[in-house]
Amino acid sequence: MKTPFIDTAREVIRAEAAALTTLADTLDGRFRDAIDLLLNSRGRVIVTGIGKSGHIARKIAATLASTGTPAQFVHPAEASHGDLGMITSADVVLAISNSGEAPELANLIAYSRRFDIPLLGITKNPGSSLGRQCDVIIELPSLGEACGTGVVPSISTTMTLAVGDALAIALMKHRDFTPENFRDFHPGGKLGAQLSRVGDLMHTGDAIPMVREETPMPDALRVIGQKGFGVVAVTDADGELRGIITNGDIGRHLDRLTGATAREIMTRSPVTIAPGALAEKAVSLMNDREITCLLVVDPETSGRVSGLIHIHDCLRAGLG
Repeated sequence: MKTPFIDTAREVIRAEAAALTTLADTLDGRFRDAIDLLLNSRGRVIVTGIGKSGHIARKIAATLASTGTPAQFVHPAEASHGDLGMITSADVVLAISNSGEAPELANLIAYSRRFDIPLLGITKNPGSSLGRQCDVIIELPSLGEACGTGVVPSISTTMTLAVGDALAIALMKHRDFTPENFRDFHPGGKLGAQLSRVGDLMHTGDAIPMVREETPMPDALRVIGQKGFGVVAVTDADGELRGIITNGDIGRHLDRLTGATAREIMTRSPVTIAPGALAEKAVSLMNDREITCLLVVDPETSGRVSGLIHIHDCLRAGLG
């Protein structure tokens, strides 16, 4: 009787998880040497590999590049037909081969040796052609593959991918790479939205509904209607925020709106947010307070209103 699919899936995942634990336990000073090699580079990390190792190499190059370490994937076969010109003496080559004997890597390895380009390798075989040429090698434990026959790259590729992530994140932490830096490299998609700042989404200038404290309420109501946010900021003569008038305030004072000023109707000390705050924080504040917009006040501008952010702005950006 054949093994149920779910049992096979669990066996594969458990085998790979166990391999990662072994990998973590076997990392040694050579990992630190690899970090030093990468930190001392004046150029890029040239990541290369063939077959499944090539797919992993592409991902490692992308992760390095997105976390502050300039990196580029170079296909080893294309390197032999002109792409070696992409590699400079300021770069570091990171070559990936589980066996360490991929023939396609030979010319690229030889090129790195000829021009004294530092060579970092990831392989399970330190005595291989790749291993013997490397300046630094990260050795993978020899644990077979999850298929049980050793022919389907699975455990080996998972461990290689994990080493790449470990290198990228170690470098990122050493360089104090911040979420702000990360956003610079990820302006699109859900990740870009999560890292958006209030200042990126807020309405500014004439779009901000704003009146002075002494403004008669009929005029304040006109501004609310014109701007379309359902609120108006109330400021003093110097432009500093003093309060906000919302639909709730209007409903509570319907009997005296005609003869009142904005100062008499406004809610004092409204909830505000800084332009540098994450837009996700704005969404959280609006949800917690059950409101639809926030006035944006820059702490460096003495309480002046610099913008307004509406929940719809956040939803359009992919938040919420």
